[in-house]
Formats: sequence, C-alpha cells, structure tokens
Amino acid sequence: MLIESSVHLPFGFAMLQEIFHAPGGESLVRVLLRWSHFVAGITWIGLLYFFNLVNVPFQKGLDADTKKKVNPDLLTRALWYFRWGALATVLVGLMYYAMYILKGDVVNANANGANANTWLILIVWMIIAIATFAIEFFIITRVPALTKDGKVLAAIIAVLVIVMGIVIVYWLNSALSAPGGDSYASNKTHSIGIGGALGLIMLLNVWGIIWPSQKRIIAGTAGTGPAAPPELARRAFLASRANAWLSLPMLFFMATSHGDYIIFGK
Repeated sequence: MLIESSVHLPFGFAMLQEIFHAPGGESLVRVLLRWSHFVAGITWIGLLYFFNLVNVPFQKGLDADTKKKVNPDLLTRALWYFRWGALATVLVGLMYYAMYILKGDVVNANANGANANTWLILIVWMIIAIATFAIEFFIITRVPALTKDGKVLAAIIAVLVIVMGIVIVYWLNSALSAPGGDSYASNKTHSIGIGGALGLIMLLNVWGIIWPSQKRIIAGTAGTGPAAPPELARRAFLASRANAWLSLPMLFFMATSHGDYIIFGK
C-alpha cells in the first residue's frame, strides 16, 4: 500500500509546482521590502488613528490621578511602536522607491539621451519634503498666533503640501526629461514621490514634535521629570492631528501608483 501511494507523489509535486511559484532572488527582495513596508505602515498608521480617534477623546474624561496611573505605561508602550513603526515604514519605502521605481525611470530616460542621476533626484526630492516640514515645524513651535485656531493651521499646512506637490512634480519631470523635452517620469514615480514626501513629513512630525513633547509630558506625569509646559501638549496634538489628515492623501497617492487611475505621467 505504501508503494502504491508513493507512486502519486511525483504527480502531486508537479501539480504543486503549477500552483506555487517560488520567488527568485530579486523578486524575493522586492516582496520582502513591500511586505515590511506594509507591516510597519499598518502599525504606524493604526496607532496614529488610535491616538486621534480613541485616545484624545478618552483622555478628556480621565482625572489627574487616573492619568498618572494609566498614561505613563500605556503611552510609553504605544509611542514606542508608533515612532519605530514610522521610521521603519519610511526607510523601507525609501529603499524600494530608489531601487525599483525611480531607478527604472532613470534607466528609461538615459536610454533616450537624458543625463539623469537616481541619487541626485532622490536627494533633491528629500530636500523639498524636509524644507516643507521645516516651515511647518517653525509655525507649530514658534508662531502661536497661527496655532490657536486649528482650522487656520490646517489651511496653512494644506497650502504647504499642495505647493510641495507641485514642486515635486516639476522636479521629477525636469530631472527625467530627455533632450527632446519628453519626460520619462512615470505615474508611479510621481504618485509615490508625492505620497512618500507626505510620509517623510509625517515621520519628521513624529520624531521632531510628537515624541519629544510626549516624552517630557510622560516624565512629568510619572513624576520622573519636571512638569511639562502646557504648550507641549498643544504642539503634540497639532502635529498628530496634522499627520492624521496628511495620511489620507498619502494613502491615496500610494493607491493610485498602481495604474488603476493614472494621475501623472504614463
């Protein structure tokens, strides 16, 4: 009986090979990068929505003694996954964007007479995003007159990111243009270029505003440090709320990079 049943094994393996295809070297790297990006992104954005949709209204109903008991442990753990999830999401996304999206457009442009450089394009793209964050950071931390009303700050940030998007599209088109004037910047390069820039700003909000402020607030609540100035809570709230709103266009542009809806380029 054992011999008879083993006769069917080669046929079974052949059927399995038709169904399951093991990835090759480069394919495996691409899949692992995308998978890591998704897992880290779900962790980061999931906690972002938890903070804004659940924790903020929940905290309003807690008295001071309850906050001292609950918040140091709860927020320390949540913010650990929050900030490192943000960092992992952006770093892996940058690797994938440079290696497998932007580089492909550079190769196409150079094959048609352009003189594009992947690293130069990527560095200038990052500078555009960082400069946008620097303006936002200055407003949130140094211009209280513009942060008293959240709607005013929201309008300012909206204008900032729209201008940033326009500059990014112009830069990618010009950097990936052949001598004849044709741009080889694909829709994927444009869409992820804008979505990724929004993600980079969100990361800088986490590490530049939210975490430094929350760290001091938690220390003051737990009694392990001096009481935090009240404006720190406002800064952390505004940066977190800005990230929540920025995540919507960020995810939209990531979704439109796959060809269902071509916004930019080809």
